[in-house]
This record gives sequence, structure tokens and C-alpha cells, in this order.
Amino acid sequence: MQTWMIYALLSALFAALTAIFGKLGLKSIDSDLATAIRTFFVFLITWGFVFFRSKADGIFHLSKQNWIMLIFSAIATGLSWLFYYRAMQLGKVSEVNVVDKTSIVITLLLAFIFLKEPLTPKIILSASLIFAGMVVMVWK
Repeated sequence: MQTWMIYALLSALFAALTAIFGKLGLKSIDSDLATAIRTFFVFLITWGFVFFRSKADGIFHLSKQNWIMLIFSAIATGLSWLFYYRAMQLGKVSEVNVVDKTSIVITLLLAFIFLKEPLTPKIILSASLIFAGMVVMVWK
């Protein structure tokens, strides 16, 4: 198994745990406050990793484009988390997570448009199945 696949599977595992722990942590608390608390600890953990791996000096080598794109990414992440936690507070975790994973389909389309990544028949079929699965899961 390739290294990226191991990291991707670990990401999926921790994303799943994020949903379960997040839903449990949202009882009797505002979703925005919950997101802020979560973000604070994400901040501590990620900077801990940076310092533990002695990578902090890399901050001085970032280009203007690196900064701009990372700031845009942070804004998108923050908005995603705020909307995700609000949806989790109002809905079922199983349904919210399935709709949230529609981001895969959106990512594939945006990667095609902005990054010129190919849309092969396999990718189109996979995206269609993900979208169809989402529709089936949330259809009342």
C-alpha cells in the first residue's frame, strides 16, 4: 500500500471520529462556540507537530502566492467547519456527513476547472455514484 493511501485512510478514520465526537460535544452548546473550541485545539495540535518535526523555519520561505492560497484555504476551512457543526447540531450525523461528502464531487469538478485535472470515465462514474448515494441517503 502506498504511503499516501495510509494517510488518506487515517484521515477518513479521524474525520469519522470528528463527526461522532463533534455530535456528542454539541449537546447544550452553540455550534459556533463548539467550532471555536475545536479550532483552538486543532491549532495547538498542528503547531505541536510543526515544532516536533522541526519544520517551523519553513514559514520564512513561503511565497506571496503560498500565503494568499493558504489564507483562502483557511477561510474556506473555517466556513466549512462552522456550517458543518451547525448542520450537525440540527440534523442526524449520518445524513449530514453524507451530504458533506458531496464535497468530493465538487472537488473533482473544481479540480477539472481550475487545476486542469482530467475527468476520466472512471472519475465521472465514481462521482456519479457518490452523488447518487447522497441522494438515496437523504431522500425522505
